[in-house]
Amino acid sequence: MRPPSKPNIVLILADDMGFSDLGCMGSEIRTPNIDRLAAGGQTYTSMYNCARCCPTRASLLTGLYPHKAGIGHMTASYGSEAYQGYLRNDAVTIAEVLRLAGYRTLMSGKWHVGGSYKPRESELWLPGDVTHPTPRQRGFDRFFGTLDGSGSYFFPHYIGEDDHRVDIEQDDFYMTDAVTEKAVGMLGEAVRDHKPFFLYLAYTAPHWPLQAHEDDIARYRGQYRKGWDHLRTSRHEEMLSRGMLEGRWDISPRDPEAHPWIDEKHQDWEDSRMATYAAMVDSMDQGIGCVMRKLRDLGIEKNTLVLFLSDNGGCAEFLAEEGWVNSYPDSSPRGEEIVQGNIPDLPPGPGTTFQSYETAWSNVSNAPFRMHKTWVHEGGISTPLVAYWPEGIASPGIVHNARHVSDIMPTILDVTGASYPKDFGGVGVQKLDGESLIDTFRNIYSQREQPIYWEHEGNCAMRDGDWKLVREFGQDWELYNMRVDRTELNDLRHKDPKRAAEMIKAYEDWANKVGVVDWAIVQAHPDMDWVKQEKPVA
Repeated sequence: MRPPSKPNIVLILADDMGFSDLGCMGSEIRTPNIDRLAAGGQTYTSMYNCARCCPTRASLLTGLYPHKAGIGHMTASYGSEAYQGYLRNDAVTIAEVLRLAGYRTLMSGKWHVGGSYKPRESELWLPGDVTHPTPRQRGFDRFFGTLDGSGSYFFPHYIGEDDHRVDIEQDDFYMTDAVTEKAVGMLGEAVRDHKPFFLYLAYTAPHWPLQAHEDDIARYRGQYRKGWDHLRTSRHEEMLSRGMLEGRWDISPRDPEAHPWIDEKHQDWEDSRMATYAAMVDSMDQGIGCVMRKLRDLGIEKNTLVLFLSDNGGCAEFLAEEGWVNSYPDSSPRGEEIVQGNIPDLPPGPGTTFQSYETAWSNVSNAPFRMHKTWVHEGGISTPLVAYWPEGIASPGIVHNARHVSDIMPTILDVTGASYPKDFGGVGVQKLDGESLIDTFRNIYSQREQPIYWEHEGNCAMRDGDWKLVREFGQDWELYNMRVDRTELNDLRHKDPKRAAEMIKAYEDWANKVGVVDWAIVQAHPDMDWVKQEKPVA
């Protein structure tokens, strides 16, 4: 079968996977299928996301900063356009643009840019209303997956297909497998339609809860008895030996919230937690292998651009036995109890547990960097980007130039020849923030023209060339030279106060322009009074 003249696009997004979790990035986790893509394509080692699930997804799909896309925080609505909790009408999605260009637009996996939902009340959900737009309303011809942010892999509280909720009938359901299987089926349908396609494959893995097939877990059980201190060091050394880091930066210290492995009292349990996490990454990689085999079987692999990245860094969130984790169902459809919370010596893995892997293991996932998901130090915002396109990438290699998730939209526009509209559905469309990667596909390497900015829950940052300004909420600004110190160990703010002041001013100008509101004000006004009383501030 001859491939269409226009290239196909497969955009794959992992959920809560850290910078060093892939085999090609130095991990002990087996990811042969992603590693194959990296070996045959380009690996971007300074790709940035937006530190959290839905802000990244909003930026990825629209080519805009999250606040400009409508998701300045999460999917709860705070009343202003920047914080409305679902995609704005003046932000078009990749799917909307490519459908106009004659593409079949397909999605399998996690949506999480269409308003807030309560997991225990899924029978009351109203997907499709004005504050809960669905994938089908934002440009996708086909959709299978979940509309909200997380849930059980074996007993999900909601699965949708196209515009309908579907019942899970098989006893061996596993979310990662189902997302893969539906994606593979959609590819066959698209080729039969003789149209180029865009597939957005948004896995929920390896986001908590820690749940995986037992045979996948068994491959890793016992490997993590070496502990998090050893694993962080070994991953860092492997990254250096592979040339995956631009400089020979020192590894950041162990997170202050994590104690030395030698002092850990529940080492078998901790081994099982990380073994389950590794199994979830492994399972996702197996799924990606299925998708790639389908492309080869259809004879279209060479004319398909495949992009793989993660939505944020590894997640340090602790799941207590009581608290917000109880917003998820506590029993299976068969009436089995789901034991919620990180209970020492209760091995995770089956659908009857609901756990996370926490700070120390997240620190491993994000090696060699500091911090985690939600923060905008490097550990929270760094992801590898793997780009694979046999007919379009001049030669395989490693790219160290800093890029941002918003660059994906303009890249896809250049690759497909699609036009970015000035208006859509009678609404004027915002100008793109992203910058295309197309020149790097042709081995023309250059710095991004515009700085990159972040704000999430009061954690703020700006990167301009080699320099990064960053501040944890409630703390002082810090300044780092990324070329010599990307692990953020040597704060230069007081050694270069002029540069720091200029960057702070530039950040504040950007924050006011996109509608950032001081996180302290948001927290102090849970009833949203700030929307009327306060002006956006940095």
